[in-house]
Amino acid sequence: MVEARVTAKDVYRKVNRRILPMLLICYTFAYLDRVNIGFAKLHMQEDMPMLTDAVFGVASGIFFLAYATLEIPSNLLMNKIGARRTITRIMVLWGLASSLTMFVTEPWQLYTLRIILGIFEAGFAPGIILYLTYWYPAKRMAAVMGVYMLAGPIGSILGSGGSALVIAGLDGVGGLSGWQWMFPIQGLPAVALGIIFWKLMSDTPDEAKWLNKEELAVIHRDRAETESNHTASRFVDALKNVQVHVMALAYFGIMCGIYATTFWMPTILKENGIENNTANGLLTALPYFVTIPVMVLLTRSSDRSQDRFWHALVPTLLAAVALVAAAVLSANFWISYLALCVAVFSVWGAYTVFWAVPSKAFGGTAAAGGIAYINTMGILGGFVAPMIIGFVKTATGSTEGGLLTMVGLLILSAGALVVLKKVLFDKEKEEAPIEL
Repeated sequence: MVEARVTAKDVYRKVNRRILPMLLICYTFAYLDRVNIGFAKLHMQEDMPMLTDAVFGVASGIFFLAYATLEIPSNLLMNKIGARRTITRIMVLWGLASSLTMFVTEPWQLYTLRIILGIFEAGFAPGIILYLTYWYPAKRMAAVMGVYMLAGPIGSILGSGGSALVIAGLDGVGGLSGWQWMFPIQGLPAVALGIIFWKLMSDTPDEAKWLNKEELAVIHRDRAETESNHTASRFVDALKNVQVHVMALAYFGIMCGIYATTFWMPTILKENGIENNTANGLLTALPYFVTIPVMVLLTRSSDRSQDRFWHALVPTLLAAVALVAAAVLSANFWISYLALCVAVFSVWGAYTVFWAVPSKAFGGTAAAGGIAYINTMGILGGFVAPMIIGFVKTATGSTEGGLLTMVGLLILSAGALVVLKKVLFDKEKEEAPIEL
């Protein structure tokens, strides 16, 4: 009896089941540890008035500055020593650092812990993206990123609605404020997940005992096809390539849009009269429930058509228009809130499709360094966006000016995507649609 030949569709479904759930859970807690301070700040300020909006803007920003300085070294090291050692080390250390935020009483302590958290977490996001390039060809990356990056909206839901429930339910328990309990409850699971990652995951497909020879051959074939289209294989060559710098610029604007809405949404809602903590948390979480299906549908559509340009550009422009509406129409709360919801799911959609692009251009050490470089430049958006809005709000008493600044950065990102179309995206017309 002749065995049925294994299909690529079956192979990648198997890979999806074995690695994506774990990566999704890990990144959910990574994202949660980045953004939960945006919700905790409302309660921390009640206990410590010296923690002004400007202080929190700086505290949020310096996390990303510290993170950015070590991303490239971390990714280059991971390419040498493997994902298991790298991701386990990162998760255990960041989980412990995040938990210690419960003891903050002064601005300098908050700054210090956010710097330490950024150092410990450096390399996680680009490391996972690099890890995915070991398993998937470029033509399948959008749908894969669409699953993995669901961690963003899921983390935002847990960071708003979940944080609200923890803070309200545990306030006063053991003589601690609810926000103090929030940090270890959301930070310590990362320590456990780091250990689980070490035990369960494989560094490469070649080390995965759950893949047979025929399945492994399919992955090797597809990876070879992707590598044949790479424009650079060494990190130094990637830095000489204009594509990587244009990608970094595009990503920077998108990230500014993401972190502006993520970090400041609870404050914007409070400004508009949503004083109840539970209501604030639920309204902050609501747009992310819509974001999840938008990301899945958009990325699957991008892979089917093999189009990256329009699937990234249109959501970026839509997010810019929505932020303008949110700022200009702020006097009408529900219209402004609806516009913010549109901005959230649009910018997340653009973000997810964008990360299908670098794996098409770079391989080898260039992929490790190039992905980290793009993420480093983009993650600076996490430094710039909260700081700008924090200082504008402290100076004017309103977040509207800061949101309009983010619009300009999203337009900059859209312009970079147009340039990128000329140097990379047009080549995708040669790619045939795939069956998912």
